[in-house]
Amino acid sequence: MEGLRDRTRRAVRAELAGRALELFTTHGFDETTVDDIARAAGMSRRSFFRYFPSKEDVLFGQLEAMGEQVAEEIAARPPQEGPWECLHAVLRDWEARINTQAEVMRLVERTPALRARLLQKRDEARVRIVEALIGRGVAALEADLVAAAAGAALDTVAREWLRTHEGTDEGTGEGAGGSADRVELTDRVFAMLRPAFLG
Repeated sequence: MEGLRDRTRRAVRAELAGRALELFTTHGFDETTVDDIARAAGMSRRSFFRYFPSKEDVLFGQLEAMGEQVAEEIAARPPQEGPWECLHAVLRDWEARINTQAEVMRLVERTPALRARLLQKRDEARVRIVEALIGRGVAALEADLVAAAAGAALDTVAREWLRTHEGTDEGTGEGAGGSADRVELTDRVFAMLRPAFLG
């Protein structure tokens, strides 16, 4: 069970992320400093670094533990389940849990430093996923291919979701281009790729 200290830390990290996003969208990512974020959250620069190693990392708190937790969930799936079905089941659940904000995604898309950090975190997660699949008896080559394809699938889902949320009205949540459910999109994309992994 999660303790009070862990809940408090998570709450502080969430507040920092919220303050940072406000500053990034108002003043720009490059123009916002760690000192600005810390000041907005009522803490020192030194305290900021107790929660995040860098300014880039403040927006990716949800992804930090994703690789490790996904690997654990892969290991817990039924042993007879194929690698593609296994990844689909685990990752669709993550798509439902991740707090997706069009504002955050647009910020990442237009900020090279954030795109680079996102790719780095995705790659770290991919390595853990490959290791988890190998642990289930999947050959290394197949595990690498399946993990890479799943990553490409999630990138496609993210881009399509962002396209349908362009021009989202803050009051209603309705997007000018319509709306798309992340889990439904994930199911569609994984179904499109599934024939390539049928034995």
